[in-house]
Amino acid sequence: MTEVILERPHEHIAVIRLNRPEARNALSLGVRTALAEHFTQLGTDDITRCIILTGGDKIFAAGADLRDMVERTPVEMFVRRSERLWQPIADCPKPVIAAVNGYALGGGCELAMHADIIVAGEGAQFGQPEVRVGIMPGAGGTQRLVRAVGKFRAMKILLTGEPIPARDALAMGLVSEVVADAEVFDRALAIAKTIASLPPLAIMQIKEAAIAGEDASLEAGLALERKAFQLLFATNDQKEGMRAFLEKRRPEFEGR
Repeated sequence: MTEVILERPHEHIAVIRLNRPEARNALSLGVRTALAEHFTQLGTDDITRCIILTGGDKIFAAGADLRDMVERTPVEMFVRRSERLWQPIADCPKPVIAAVNGYALGGGCELAMHADIIVAGEGAQFGQPEVRVGIMPGAGGTQRLVRAVGKFRAMKILLTGEPIPARDALAMGLVSEVVADAEVFDRALAIAKTIASLPPLAIMQIKEAAIAGEDASLEAGLALERKAFQLLFATNDQKEGMRAFLEKRRPEFEGR
């Protein structure tokens, strides 16, 4: 059985689906390798304009595969260099939407936080329970969570290991929106279709500027934004978009 499935529900949209239901979509080394391969390929694919990352209807991902980790030594964990498998997701220039049902815990929560937009079901739960098995987050949990929700909310989640219901995650800024469980994927797909209909070069420049400027000074971030804004006037899509607006017609964006 393929543990990570690639689907194409629309010409410009790719769906990456975790498929280890018997292990609650635990992020084994094989799953992380497959994720890295898919994101590497889709990041350079001119056809793909948006990516949806999801699990099943009942669970997103319940964390790392503890059976594979329980007897590991520090040297074994070091030489695995698993951070290399997360980097293609973090570096993906295309917008990523996480469609989350059920548990997104530990590595699953960290995986969701690699996305740009998170659509969660009413029954979804987020958390970093690593402390409860004697370790700590190791794929960005202590860093991305603090940046997403602030120090004091993040520290409660990290230090207690308690899960956070979807509505609480929404209130603290960890997710983009919450919908009925049965509507999660359809809502993510609707957002992806909207993004895919827009100029892809502008979309990628927006993502790059927002992420690169996140930890920069305001002046440096504004300079980055300004240069990206000016660069887009070299694209055919800028001419098409503005002319279509003035001519009161629907634009046709080609990514050029």
